[in-house]
This record gives sequence, C-alpha cells and structure tokens, in this order.
Amino acid sequence: MFYKFYQQHVFPHLLNQVMQTPSLMDLRRELLLGVSGDVLEIGFGSGLNLAFYQQVEQLYALEPNPAIFQLAQDRIQHVPFPVEHIQASAEALPFATHGLNNIVSTWTLCSVPDLAQSLREIYRVLKPGGRLHLVEHVLNREHLNIQRLQHLLTPLQKKVADGCHLNRDIELALLETGFELDEIQYREAAGIPKIGQRMLLARVHKPF
Repeated sequence: MFYKFYQQHVFPHLLNQVMQTPSLMDLRRELLLGVSGDVLEIGFGSGLNLAFYQQVEQLYALEPNPAIFQLAQDRIQHVPFPVEHIQASAEALPFATHGLNNIVSTWTLCSVPDLAQSLREIYRVLKPGGRLHLVEHVLNREHLNIQRLQHLLTPLQKKVADGCHLNRDIELALLETGFELDEIQYREAAGIPKIGQRMLLARVHKPF
C-alpha cells in the first residue's frame, strides 16, 4: 500500500525535481536541438525535454506512468507542435516496423525492465538509417570502486527509483542490438552523486 502510494504520488515529484539539475538540462539541450520531424520519445516523464525541441513537427510521448505524465500538462500547452501521449511500454512499442526516423531517450534505458527487448523494439520501429538519440547514466568502466558500489546498490535503487539501474552498460547493449555508433561521449555530470555521475550522450543509427 505505502509503496504504491510512493510510486504514484511521491516519486513523480522527486523525479521531476532531480531531473532539472542544471548539468542534466545542459545535456538535454545538447542532445535535442538538432532533432527534427516526427519523433518518438521513450520515457517522456514530466516533459522536461519539450523546451529544447526546435524543429519537431509531431511528438509521440511514450510514458507508461500516468501520474508522471500529468506533471507535463502545463509544458505541453506551451509548445507549437502536437504531443500525443502513448501509454505503453518500451518493450512493446505500438508502432509499425521501419516507421520512424527519430527516437529520443533521456534517462529512461536505466529503468526499463528489459533493456535488451526495449532496444530490439526501438531497432525494429526505426527506418533503416533512422537514429536513436540518447543520454543515460551508465556503469562507470573507469573506476572499479564506483562500479562495485553501483552493483551493490542497484537492488535498492530499483526500489526507490522506479526500476532504475545504476550498473547498465548502455554502449555495449547498443552494439549487441546491432546499432552503429555515430557519436559517443562520456561526461561527468556536476551536482549528481558520484555513483550516478557518469553519463553517456550518444547518437546511433539502424544500418541501411
């Protein structure tokens, strides 16, 4: 009972605040300013990406948690393009195969229950040459002590942060899915605890 209340009424507001950390907003801006056309955003959340879309014509906002999506309503009212809520999971995208040119994911792949299946679905619905634009906190490959903490604390993190994993190697998962890498950058995000500070900004595409 308490955990359900926490997920529906407490965590959405905590998430909305944490994800507005200035260093994270800067990463959103860098990732999104060049994205154009019709876009599927995986894990739309409270709509924090909306301010940075400059050339989008239609946004499909996939967000399975209606309580979190509700926090986006005011932001949705102030964008010049239509936003369609898609209440579905990343593991079963309700889109045709080879149907989309651009998919965006910001701090979502850490929390999908089945990362491999989610990436297979993203790969499926992208057109050949279509791109996935993503930012994610990831396993810290460079610091063994932080890695150990990430593995140790992930079970707790999953409970308090709606399924979030601290220890996923997203670059490896992208390669295993079949994506080709266009841009890969690792950053340390200021204002974030060291255990989750390592960020990956990436643009990848589905081969022709």
